[in-house]
Amino acid sequence: MSAKISIFGNYQGEEIKQFLLKNEHGIEVKITNYGATITSITVPNKKGEIENIACGFDTLDGYFGKEYVENSPYFGGTIGRYCSQIKDSKFTLNGKIYHLAKNCGENNLHGGVLGFDKRIWKAETFDNAVKMSLYSKDLEEGFPGNVEVSVTFTLSSNNELRIDYSAKPDQDTPLSLTNHTYFNLNAFSSNVENHNAKINTTKRHKMDDTGAATGAIENIEGKIDDLSKGKSIGDVHTAMGDGFEHFYVFDNPDFKLQEVAQITSDESGRTLTVSSTEPCMLLYTGKYTSDAIKRENGEQYGKYRGFCCETHRYQNGPNIENSPKSITKAGEEFKSTTIFKFGW
Repeated sequence: MSAKISIFGNYQGEEIKQFLLKNEHGIEVKITNYGATITSITVPNKKGEIENIACGFDTLDGYFGKEYVENSPYFGGTIGRYCSQIKDSKFTLNGKIYHLAKNCGENNLHGGVLGFDKRIWKAETFDNAVKMSLYSKDLEEGFPGNVEVSVTFTLSSNNELRIDYSAKPDQDTPLSLTNHTYFNLNAFSSNVENHNAKINTTKRHKMDDTGAATGAIENIEGKIDDLSKGKSIGDVHTAMGDGFEHFYVFDNPDFKLQEVAQITSDESGRTLTVSSTEPCMLLYTGKYTSDAIKRENGEQYGKYRGFCCETHRYQNGPNIENSPKSITKAGEEFKSTTIFKFGW
């Protein structure tokens, strides 16, 4: 195990670093302290060939390229304070209305204009881990309270990338953190439509016409988007006439770590098993991702060329009555864990 540090670029006069975690089986994970962002993940395939399976860039400049900024796909970033959409960019808490930036139509998306994915994090390394921390000030992006935040990435010898989130506010505030890595188990030699997806629930959020959760939870057992027994992503795309942007809901009242999803590719032999303490996961297949975006080496990204398994609290949770732990109380600790386990 090792954690190596290199220079990734400069931002606002500050040197940005990249941290390399690797294990004895050929897995390497690179993370930069700009946005606590995963920039690449290399994993063997069934032939033993080690290839990158995550969307990202090899230099900081890539994250400021015209095509990337205009499309804003959030490759690999740590999202906060509150990921996904908040309806009408406002919420009421303790009798006060808080207004947020409208950066997704009339709604607020992924923490606002300068969310956690666009902040410089402080970092410290361990033998097989890197811990990143930041301080989010009261009313930053409109959210109440000062918050101390940390996210720890740990790569184990059994091929698990564990992400542990912690945050402690001094006022009641919405908190929902996630990682926004896009995966392609075929190392971008094709899109993800030949992947098979299994998600361990038959429930998902009902959405309104703006893309915000209404609070209603739909039973989708036996329907097109029921993935509880596993289905080809491409087959479901065809049946739906669209890509996935589905918020699946799990029965997990005690926020225990449980397996929530498994994505597999027969072509490469790779598997990704997702476990999480969270009550919700967005399966997103990059239907809005621009085909103009490429890694510096020409690795092609774009529509359906990566999928996300974003584990988090309820989408639009601050506006949904009894949404589980969407608000973290003053002095309490927000805690969340997600594990990405790789196989081949």
